[in-house]
Amino acid sequence: MNWLLLIHQIPAKPTYFRAKIWRRLQQVGAVPVKQAAYAMPMTEQAYEDLTWIVKEILQGGGEAILLEARFREGMGDDQVINLFREARKRDYEKIAIEANDLLSHYRQNDSRQSSSFLEYKSGLSKLRKAFAGITAIDFFPVPERATVEATLADMETILREKNVTPSVTAKKPVDRTALTGKTWVTRANVYVDRMASAWLIQRYIDHEAGFRFVGSADFAPGPEEIRFDMPTGQFTHEGELCTFEVMARQFGAADPALAQIALIIHDIDLKDDTYNLPETDGVHALFDGIVATTDDDRERIRQAGIILDGLLAFFRNRGNSRP
Repeated sequence: MNWLLLIHQIPAKPTYFRAKIWRRLQQVGAVPVKQAAYAMPMTEQAYEDLTWIVKEILQGGGEAILLEARFREGMGDDQVINLFREARKRDYEKIAIEANDLLSHYRQNDSRQSSSFLEYKSGLSKLRKAFAGITAIDFFPVPERATVEATLADMETILREKNVTPSVTAKKPVDRTALTGKTWVTRANVYVDRMASAWLIQRYIDHEAGFRFVGSADFAPGPEEIRFDMPTGQFTHEGELCTFEVMARQFGAADPALAQIALIIHDIDLKDDTYNLPETDGVHALFDGIVATTDDDRERIRQAGIILDGLLAFFRNRGNSRP
């Protein structure tokens, strides 16, 4: 197996510089194999990360070389891989402890109080971001990863349950075949919820679905038309759920990756931070970019579909990343 090996020497002063480089190496996921020698798997991203760290060391008055190497004697690949796994195991265990403490604190206090819920939501948001940062450098996944991911998913159910109001009632399953070959109608100048819902319609209901965009929310549909994300539409907001969430639960309930996307769309559309997934700001910016570059509703849907296809693949791949 090929590895990247960073060997460096840092001057004693200033003292903060040594700590700074140590933190940088931790952030990119490098592990020490010997004193002042750090290893990473040979990947393009690792090469780029270590190249910048080498530059920082040199600019700070230190010495550094970056090598592509193989371990032959004294240490083998399995031993190096175990160093990575032990490091990530400790990281995940730290999150697990913090997650259990947060959940215990929430349950011990009056969870009905808004202050307790807001504290819980904020804490869970921080844990999600920390977890995302660790998975990004988890090159050789350990069992603790799946355990922590399951714990955070269970904790998210509290947010979902809190977000469902009594006005949201279960509906009878909808026959997808009755929805194919129809024209889906929504308000013109589509944005996040409508863009995402149109993608969901094409991916989960009718691959050949057609769309019509109207200026009035009071539009009366024809016999072959279905309204969505409109006040009196067949598929629209329910309680505190946006249209995409409603449709995701109806047509993609068995897809955990789609459920993750629904949390993102909820926060963007409702201008909320209920779930605050680390991907939300990036998706929001991409959608804003689409709207800024075209006023063609079909083109907006097409471009949003590319983004959401990639996001769906990302969440599915992350869910399948198990040792």
